[in-house]
Amino acid sequence: MPPSVLSLLLLLLGAANGNLSRDESQPTTSDETVVAGGTVVLKCQVEDPDDSSLQWSNPAQQTLYFGEKRALRDNRIQLQRSTPNELTISITDVVLADEGEYTCSIFTMPVRTAKALVTVLGIPQKPQIFGHEQPIDEEKIARLTCRSSGSKPAAQLRWKKGNKELKAEGTEVVEDPNGKTFTVSSRVEFRVTKEDNDAEVTCTVDHESLQNSERSTTQKLQVHYKPTAKIEPHPLYPREGEKLQLQCDGQGNPVPQEFLWEKEGSDAPLQLSSDSILIFPFLNKSDSGTYVCTATSSMGSVVAKYNLDVSDASPVPSTSSTYHAVIGGVVAVIVFLLLSLLIVLGHYLIRHKGTYLTHEAKGSDDAPDADTAIINAEGGQAGGDDKKEYFI
Repeated sequence: MPPSVLSLLLLLLGAANGNLSRDESQPTTSDETVVAGGTVVLKCQVEDPDDSSLQWSNPAQQTLYFGEKRALRDNRIQLQRSTPNELTISITDVVLADEGEYTCSIFTMPVRTAKALVTVLGIPQKPQIFGHEQPIDEEKIARLTCRSSGSKPAAQLRWKKGNKELKAEGTEVVEDPNGKTFTVSSRVEFRVTKEDNDAEVTCTVDHESLQNSERSTTQKLQVHYKPTAKIEPHPLYPREGEKLQLQCDGQGNPVPQEFLWEKEGSDAPLQLSSDSILIFPFLNKSDSGTYVCTATSSMGSVVAKYNLDVSDASPVPSTSSTYHAVIGGVVAVIVFLLLSLLIVLGHYLIRHKGTYLTHEAKGSDDAPDADTAIINAEGGQAGGDDKKEYFI
């Protein structure tokens, strides 16, 4: 028996039973919001069922459940609770077509009903960024577009470059072919510099269906800018007779691919190639001068200069010669100490020898002969110390 016919019979049955009380309570429901793909629970309650069963119907007025009896063959719809005072059902894997007003009815006379509006949120797709496919020249205007479809209601888009918020130049909302969801587009414009090379630009979707999460896309910018260059010598301090390499270090996006080497005052170029190194196999003083490197890329050319001053060759002290120098210094110190010691010792010996000679000559001045002088000298030694003479 079709659900509509069943409802009509129940209505007539309710009228025949005389369920006409004016103070019968109305069933109660609540509106629900569900994300597409989720589950919605519909609860209907009544205080005075008056021996009648509750019924849930979908927006197409098809009966879903009458009391505990399933009326519509849809496995997504399940009975959660059925009592004289309550009828609760659930719908899983909700789709956009499930949106609408659901009706809870109790077949008394008159029939009492309550509506529950089910709102299905369309989840926005991951946004896409357009306009970054080709590199942008510095000081040019970057124009980027972010687009996300499938949102219901229409989503909000916001931009960032690194940690800095970007203001959108305009937003467009278009209804999708299904007539239920929307595609949202947002545009930004800004002037780029060389510092924007490899900068990350992010477009983020804000929508109630995403709850506490967010959906975003990040793209890196590629910015072409003019090259820079500097010349680095290897070794750092070139000397006559040594090998020298001058490295023209070119930076930029794109990097320089052509290097022109010249010497100021010389008519002919020294070297023009993709090689950034100029080699001097054996330096001499005639190589001194100012060298110029011109580095060129598709964004232009840049000039770097280096003043080469070739110094005289001078041997670098080896470890062995340094060791010998240390040994020689130690020997010199030892010789100096020995000489100083000999001088002090000689001075000491000379002083004491003079004293001995002076004692031996005592008494010889008044002696008539040598024997008497010796006797007087010996006697003088035995005498007092007050007549001693010292030779200094």
